[in-house]
Amino acid sequence: MNRLKFYLWALVALVMTGAARADEGMWLLQLMQQQHSIDMMKKQGLLLEANELYNPNGVSLKDAVGIFGGGCTGEIISPEGLILTNHHCGYDAIQQHSSVEHDYLTDGFWATSKEKELPTPGLKFTFIERIVDITDIVNKKIADKEVSEVEAMSRNFMQKLAEELYNQSDLKGKKGIVPQALPFYAGNKFYLFFKKIYTDIRMVAAPPSSVGKFGGETDNWMWPRHTGDFSMFRIYADANGEPADYSASNQPLKTKKFLKISIKGLKGGDYAMIMGFPGSTSRYLTVSEVKKRMEAENAPRIRIRGARQDVLKEAMAASDKVRIQYASKYARSSNYWKNSIGMNKAIIDNDVLGTKAAQEAKFADFAKANHQADYAEVVNRIDKLVAKTSPLNYQFTCLTEVFFGGIEFGNVVLSTTRQALEEKNDSLVKVQMSKLTKVFEEIHNKDYDHEVDRKVAKVLLPLYAEMVPAEQRPSIYKFIEDKYKGDYSRFVDDMYSQSIFASKANLEKFMKKPTVKAIDNDLALMYCQSKYDKFNELSKQLKNMDNELALLHKTYIRGLGEMKLPVPSYPDANFTLRLTYGNVKPYDPKDGVHFNYYTTTKGILEKENPNDREFVVPAKLKELILKKDYGRYALPNGEMPVCFLSTNDITGGNSGSPVLNAHGELIGCAFDGNWESLSGDINFDNKLQRCINLDIRYVLFILEKLGNCGHLINEMTIVE
Repeated sequence: MNRLKFYLWALVALVMTGAARADEGMWLLQLMQQQHSIDMMKKQGLLLEANELYNPNGVSLKDAVGIFGGGCTGEIISPEGLILTNHHCGYDAIQQHSSVEHDYLTDGFWATSKEKELPTPGLKFTFIERIVDITDIVNKKIADKEVSEVEAMSRNFMQKLAEELYNQSDLKGKKGIVPQALPFYAGNKFYLFFKKIYTDIRMVAAPPSSVGKFGGETDNWMWPRHTGDFSMFRIYADANGEPADYSASNQPLKTKKFLKISIKGLKGGDYAMIMGFPGSTSRYLTVSEVKKRMEAENAPRIRIRGARQDVLKEAMAASDKVRIQYASKYARSSNYWKNSIGMNKAIIDNDVLGTKAAQEAKFADFAKANHQADYAEVVNRIDKLVAKTSPLNYQFTCLTEVFFGGIEFGNVVLSTTRQALEEKNDSLVKVQMSKLTKVFEEIHNKDYDHEVDRKVAKVLLPLYAEMVPAEQRPSIYKFIEDKYKGDYSRFVDDMYSQSIFASKANLEKFMKKPTVKAIDNDLALMYCQSKYDKFNELSKQLKNMDNELALLHKTYIRGLGEMKLPVPSYPDANFTLRLTYGNVKPYDPKDGVHFNYYTTTKGILEKENPNDREFVVPAKLKELILKKDYGRYALPNGEMPVCFLSTNDITGGNSGSPVLNAHGELIGCAFDGNWESLSGDINFDNKLQRCINLDIRYVLFILEKLGNCGHLINEMTIVE
């Protein structure tokens, strides 16, 4: 009887406590009923059953959501495989199709029929076919000494196990099926995902950047927002509806599930949930680890990316060709540059360090009360390791940001070619020579400008020297000091002009008469070898400590979960399918300031600046706004909604995710978080954290009135 009373009390406490913090959490769909998160959702306003959200034995909303490309979410909005995602998620594809002659970034793209939809090589859409709990299998292998605890969390072991289980499954040999196994809760749980990947994805619709990126870098992470951040693509499949590479005979996929679209409107307090693939969070860090994130990762990233972006921005402003080439690269870089700035600010403003310190103190009391020696020592052991790894992490961040994310040239090592020449292996030399032209083309691809990259190198090489002590730099710095008297500009000019891969003429000259001496004297090859040597050196130094840290986190997160019971815990994001629920809600960022929960097209005209590329309003859109020609998508007062806020818990990877109402109908598309919430990857703030969403009514308005794509709307099921 006492056990029953305790269980009932625990269940009530769980639901009540969950309601108090209902907006925090990236919940695993497969644990909704076990963790009672479905009960918390219903208490918040959900009008669906658990099996309508996720049904392992049937069709559910889960089957209308997938991974778009390699880092975003997309949703199916018609029975013919039509995908809705963000403009910034489709940006690579839009840029891929763009040229000075066909500038879809500036002008937009609207396919007026399926025949005009553009095949997009390399783009994929991934559904989750099945999710399997493999925790017992992994733990047995650990117990049987087949694998260590650390190895069990490694990518190599997880992939090997995934392949092993795939080969034993009924999905073996099925088209497009790819298995992936991953650790959750820092290795306390493990799941296997069977993914179904479609590779014939075609571009259907993309508004001009003056709509899809309205506000640009200035408005990124900010509210109020007026960005029409959407694009549309379509999945094509073979005659049987199975994944297939591009073929003119492929047909639009007849999807087993698509989302209905609600234009009934929304109001403050309405239930809102988001299903998607959040990329990465670190909610269970200690105080010392948060400081490491600020000082060893964010701070150097801010400085290095800022310097590179200044070079790119100037070059892009001077040339339409360069603007198109570097548009996507710049957007990717600036997004997390500004995120890092905002995160460091929000950590201080929101007293995240104080919150983490309080959690550690509470955990220490819990460990002491429960006589848990492992828990009592774990934070102190983490802190000691962090003190050792932080300086190395700082070096690693500087190295990767400059040499692997900043400077593009100098990424080739001709070690095999050199060995073949030294051994006078003529047949191997011939094979290697045949590969060099392809290597050159990969370097000098359509999105690379050698002179722009030269300018980037001239800025970043000396900046790195300012940030990293001489004894910690790659060996190329000693060479520059000795041979060039520290003149980085002269070294860069020589490398970018004289290297084998600097020009087609240089390559052809080398291929006519390849020599070991030419390879040994090549500055770009020397530079490349030195950066890889430093990368490997740092990786080796960090490996054992990172492994030890992983095991300590496994203990710490298990303990935190036990401390929170009966309230359930969710695992950190790892780009797997999650659900977050909350409400449409305004917020007050500071004293005397109130932000409403929605914006309208009125704000577009208020922000308009014809002299600022970020705030240009297309003439046709301005005409529609001035005439209030909004059709059935307007608010009752005649205004046109653009974006709205909700309390959903999202992060990168959720971009493009569907925002659903209590009936599971699509009301918007998630695309950003607010400035005040940028510490949210580390600590969720119930008062300030907001998700910025694009109102589906604005999407349909732009599609119909600006893009003249009524045929696409006719594919959809609209709920009025």
